[in-house]
Amino acid sequence: MATRRTRRFDDDAGVDMTPMLDIVFILLIFFIVTATFLDERGMDFTQANSDAPIGVTTPTISIQIAANGEIAVQGRVVPLSLVEAEVQRNLIERPGAAIDLRADARAPLAPVVAIKDDMERVGRAVRFETYEAQAALN
Repeated sequence: MATRRTRRFDDDAGVDMTPMLDIVFILLIFFIVTATFLDERGMDFTQANSDAPIGVTTPTISIQIAANGEIAVQGRVVPLSLVEAEVQRNLIERPGAAIDLRADARAPLAPVVAIKDDMERVGRAVRFETYEAQAALN
């Protein structure tokens, strides 16, 4: 009678993961090295410091935003869509005037950003400042 030889298979046989880990680490290093990070600019909400020397007054165009969102250019209430036109009208009267944007601390942010973006789009620098409106005393 013929003797049967039984083959034992090794249960520890598996896939070697080392080459795959090497590739993963090489790709990780590649993506870290080639990544570009965006330099996002934010809006500066600190108090405005004037660069003008003391004693020299430059004409300004004042834009104020109240807590309820009402916008006034040089004391004249205008809707947001007409702020740029009103500023241009005032610039004709006072060429080279600086734009001074003042917003109540509780004012909505959307008109502040829209006005600042509009002024920078036409090449005008804006000095920004927030203020606290005095509450009416009872």
